[in-house]
Amino acid sequence: MINIKIINNKEEKKISVKENLSAQDIINEVDNSLLKDAVVVKINNILSDIKTTVDKDSTIEVISFNHDKGKEVYWHSSSHILALAVKRLFPIVKIGFGPAIDSGFYYDFDKDPFTEEDLLKIEKEIKKIIKEKLVFEKLVVDYDKAKEMFKEEPYKLELLEDIEEKQVTIYKLGELQDICRGPHVKDTGKIKSVKLLRASGAYWKGDSKNKQLQRIYGVSFPSKQDLQDFVFKIEEAKKRDHRKIGKELDLFSFHEEAPGMPFFHNNGTIIFNELVSFVRKIMIREGYEINMTPLILHEKLWHQSGHWNHYKDNMYFTKIDDCIQAVKPMNCPGNLLIYKAHQYSYKDLPIKAGEFGLVHRHELSGVLSGLFRVRFMTQDDAHVFCTEEQIEEEIEKLIDFVDEIYSTFGFKYHMELSTKPANAMGDNQLWDLAEKKLKNVLDKTKKEYKINEGDGAFYGPKIDVHMTDAIKRTWQCGTIQLDFQMPEKFDLTYEGPNNEKKRPVMIHRAILGSVERFMGVLIEHFAGKFPLWLAPVQVIVLPIADRHIDYANKVCSSLKEKGIRTDIDPKQQTMNKKIRNAELRKINYILVVGNKEQENNTINIRTRDNKILGEKKLLGFIEDLKKEIEEKRN
Repeated sequence: MINIKIINNKEEKKISVKENLSAQDIINEVDNSLLKDAVVVKINNILSDIKTTVDKDSTIEVISFNHDKGKEVYWHSSSHILALAVKRLFPIVKIGFGPAIDSGFYYDFDKDPFTEEDLLKIEKEIKKIIKEKLVFEKLVVDYDKAKEMFKEEPYKLELLEDIEEKQVTIYKLGELQDICRGPHVKDTGKIKSVKLLRASGAYWKGDSKNKQLQRIYGVSFPSKQDLQDFVFKIEEAKKRDHRKIGKELDLFSFHEEAPGMPFFHNNGTIIFNELVSFVRKIMIREGYEINMTPLILHEKLWHQSGHWNHYKDNMYFTKIDDCIQAVKPMNCPGNLLIYKAHQYSYKDLPIKAGEFGLVHRHELSGVLSGLFRVRFMTQDDAHVFCTEEQIEEEIEKLIDFVDEIYSTFGFKYHMELSTKPANAMGDNQLWDLAEKKLKNVLDKTKKEYKINEGDGAFYGPKIDVHMTDAIKRTWQCGTIQLDFQMPEKFDLTYEGPNNEKKRPVMIHRAILGSVERFMGVLIEHFAGKFPLWLAPVQVIVLPIADRHIDYANKVCSSLKEKGIRTDIDPKQQTMNKKIRNAELRKINYILVVGNKEQENNTINIRTRDNKILGEKKLLGFIEDLKKEIEEKRN
């Protein structure tokens, strides 16, 4: 007999069972209702097929679709079903690969472009495969056997060349066999509702030098209602697309002269500057210094920081005075040099060094996506240099900072603790200490968080902040990273109580993250209807007739003098059309002025949502606006 601990949603049950039962059979003995929601299992913290045999004392965690790993397995399994459906309908098609992604899955095929009619046929075949309840069968074969199995699949043979192991894991599903480490759901019947979203071209392995394949995107869910909710969210997201709204509101544009690099127009620049000003004011209140560091720095600095070995492929380079220089992808090294320009005592610490630094990173053209994925970005970086004893207190303050910023926009959020990655540099004991410190703070503050194993930065573990927008999508923008490595590499010191040289700890933090990306999220969160303090144009004045233009200009000037961003529409159009245009521009307040208002020295106020506020004295209205702006109401 072996001892088993079953974990399901933090509930634990213990049982003794015979050896060599499958995880599925063991779970069934404990509570067969758990199998209904189980997508996959973790056996001793290793993600495994539910059919995996258990032959020793173990902990089995039941992973449902609601778990991130559950979604990943569910969608990866769905991609195999998609590949089988395509192979059945188009037998001569050669297959690439098909992973799970953030919101579904895709699979790449060497074929002429798919038509809408093709997608409907494939979706119908997928439903048929689901009804067949085909089992995902795991095979482990030697390398030569794998080459024989895929001799008709050139892309699979190419993938085999990248595999160093002598044994190759393959999953068989009906007539389809695929190189895959898994795990997968038990059978196709576990997948309940599938929708193919679109097809597009995609270069093999994301390299434009390779052949362009055809990629089909899809999504799947355990219930029809989940799928319907997802489709609704997609439609709502289309209406909120920041690229569409950005064009309508004249916020930014992109041009082929600088791919992946946004050009901010006046309206967009106003929003950008308001965001930076908002964060800067809090930084000053909290005792931050705000630095500026060069855009281009010598190659040797990036060797010293470790970025050369870990990040070189994403960097841009130039040559100055016969020396290789790099356009900075991160702000950290520059602020390390500023720290080294001083001699600090323990009494000076913590040093909070902030920078709104412009960084450049080479992203593949295929992944560029409006403001969400760009090649240059402005980061609201800060680096807190502190003693080891100050770490937890400073991280608590940073979490409070995050809370203040995100709550201002109405964002709810959760946190992830990302631990040591495979490519980590530095001493294991320091990594353990750093991870413990972050966990202590999260536990103490009682913030909702989960562990994200192996996803830390190469120099230290981190807390990633995931915020939820108006249509329940999550976005990772903020991060707090604990770093014992950089102060070591740059030989940073401070003078301790007994005049001894000591090493500071470095905490990296960004709250907006990329200001550009945060803007994109805000545009979609608010659907372009910005709160008053952020709006590019806060008020517009509409004269009813030409004889009211002078009074309208007087009102406009009075508002501008008080710092209110105001426009006027003097065009000879009907008032209904003027109001409609103002609403389309999503201007917060629309002021109509005519004979009555001119005689009474008043304004007639309505909102962009067609709420009539009526006639009011201008000075009273200005006071109301200033209060709304000061309180940063949403």
